[in-house]
Amino acid sequence: HAEVKKLSLMINIILNEWKRLLRNRMFIDLTIFFTLSLVIVVSFGVNQNLNQEEYRSKAQKHVRNQWDNLEAMNPHRAAHYGSYAFKPINILNSMDGGVNDITANVLKLEGHVQNEIVYSEASQSLTISKFGKLKSSLLLQYVIPLLLIFLSYGSISNEKETQRLKLLIFQGISLRKLIFSKSLSIWIYGFLLLIMTIIIQCVFLSDIDLETFQRLLLIIFSYGSYYYIITCLATFLSARLIDNTSALASILAIWIVWTIFLPKIWGNSVEKIHPLPSRQNFKSAMKEERSKGIDGHNPTDKRREELKVRYLTEYKVDSLNQLPINFDGIVMQEDEEYGNLVWDKHFGNNYLILQKQKFLYQLSGIINPFASLQSASMGFCGTDMIHHLGFLKEAENYRRYLIKALNDKHAFGGSKTGDWRWSVDGSFFKTIKEFDYKTPMIMNQINHYFVDLICLIWFGLFVTVMIAFKTNKTMII
Repeated sequence: HAEVKKLSLMINIILNEWKRLLRNRMFIDLTIFFTLSLVIVVSFGVNQNLNQEEYRSKAQKHVRNQWDNLEAMNPHRAAHYGSYAFKPINILNSMDGGVNDITANVLKLEGHVQNEIVYSEASQSLTISKFGKLKSSLLLQYVIPLLLIFLSYGSISNEKETQRLKLLIFQGISLRKLIFSKSLSIWIYGFLLLIMTIIIQCVFLSDIDLETFQRLLLIIFSYGSYYYIITCLATFLSARLIDNTSALASILAIWIVWTIFLPKIWGNSVEKIHPLPSRQNFKSAMKEERSKGIDGHNPTDKRREELKVRYLTEYKVDSLNQLPINFDGIVMQEDEEYGNLVWDKHFGNNYLILQKQKFLYQLSGIINPFASLQSASMGFCGTDMIHHLGFLKEAENYRRYLIKALNDKHAFGGSKTGDWRWSVDGSFFKTIKEFDYKTPMIMNQINHYFVDLICLIWFGLFVTVMIAFKTNKTMII
């Protein structure tokens, strides 16, 4: 009966807090303004997303149409002509742009060369700032937490100043339950704004499949956990410290350290611990190792000679002219195979370093839940470095498929060695499948974000335990 009474008191406190807030005209006006801002920001984000995807789709179709309508030509010439891979826009990119706002989105696919991705949106826009583009994640990560701080920093200290705190304690509710009640009342407001953002997002997005729904649930959990941490910490400091000024200064200082200083300091440290090679050194090392392989355009190359002897022996002939295949195509593919090994070594090493950097940065969530929130938000929206690297790998795999198909046609399509005028009919190019990249399912990628989720849960438990065991009667004074 006593526990039911205490629970009833907690519910009454939450209801009274909401009655107080709803009677505050400024709170109502602020909520209306913030809701309108959310509608505008989300609509702009979705509209921009749809326009970008439309441009990407048109560009991809145009490139494919050009490929399908290639005139008869030598397959090796077609390999140099190449194709393009356009990074698709994830449906939740409008919510959190992540690294997509600064990384490039077009990759040229051709023979002999593994090109770098180019044409980043940041290089074509003046609206990119330190905080990124104006998307709902900017409001969810910075504005709403600040709003929750200003709503909760005086929740207990105001009760002290008006002497209502002693009256509430006298009625039978403990100080820790009072702190939890006050925290939950403010957290509910933040959670409602979060849900409102998701609903608005879904209204503007006509196609919400199971995959998107799962990602949205994970986003709700991540932001909801962070808001709980913010409100509980602000309310606890309101009870712990002597007045409103001290409570506000303390929670704002913590928020500034979490959102501005720690990410920068930890990020720089991560880059020092796991440094990437400089651009110049990386390209020089790639070029040097690639030069050690078979040079498809150098008939005097030693490795080419070894390959020649091997194929002459295999087909039991004395000269390249007697081969029933085109040895030039064989050389080109061998050159590609060696280049792939070099690519796997150097780019693979870079990808490994980037994954180590990300994991080490994620560990900062132990002391900074904001880092975990940002990482989780980008990951669940499909716009983080993991998803970007996945696209690059898929694009490279397609490049290898494309060039091998052309080299094999050159080698085994009926031409003879040295006949560079031989051409294949344009209908052959249509038989090569086009690049089709799909964002991986989040449940197949969830292992990359366990650290973020665990850190958010850990921090939520930490503030809960702190309120439960660090609350004492001296705070009432």
